[in-house]
Amino acid sequence: MTNPRERTKKSAGEVEMPAEGLSEEVPVEAVEPAKSPLDEVMSQAEKAYVAYMEAERQVARAYHDNEMQVAKAYKRAERQAQNDFDDAVAQALKTRDDALAKALSAQEEAIRRAEETFRSIKEAADMAYDEAVAQAVRARQDEMDKAWKVRDETIEQAWQIYSKIAK
Repeated sequence: MTNPRERTKKSAGEVEMPAEGLSEEVPVEAVEPAKSPLDEVMSQAEKAYVAYMEAERQVARAYHDNEMQVAKAYKRAERQAQNDFDDAVAQALKTRDDALAKALSAQEEAIRRAEETFRSIKEAADMAYDEAVAQAVRARQDEMDKAWKVRDETIEQAWQIYSKIAK
C-alpha cells in the first residue's frame, strides 16, 4: 500500500499511479479500469484523509477565530477598564476640587468673621480705653482741683494766721 501523500493527482483521462518508479503517466484508454477492493479502500482512505485535513483546517480556523474574538473582547475590556479608571480619576479630581473650594470658602468666611470680631473687639477696647483715660483725666483734674483748693485754703489760713500775728 502506498502513502496517499505520495500518490499523484488524477487528471481527466489519466489513471492514478504511485509516484515511485514511473515517470510517465499512462492514459486511461491504455489501461483497463479495474476496481479492486484495495482501490476502493484506498479511495475511501484518501477521501477520509482529505476530509480529516479539511476538518483540521476548520478547527484551526475556528481556533484562530476564537483567538481573535478573545483578543477583541480583551481589548474591549481593557478599553472599558481604562475608561472606568479615567472616569474614577476625573470624579476623584472633581470631588477633591469641590472639597478644596468649600474649604477655601469656609476659610475665607472664618477669616472674615475673625476680622469682623477683631474689629468689634478692638473698637470696644478702644472705646473702653478712651473712657478709662477720660475718667482718669477727670479724676486727676478733680484731684488737682481739690489739691489747689486745699492749697488755696491752707495759704489763706496761713495768711490769716500771719496777719493776726503781724498785727
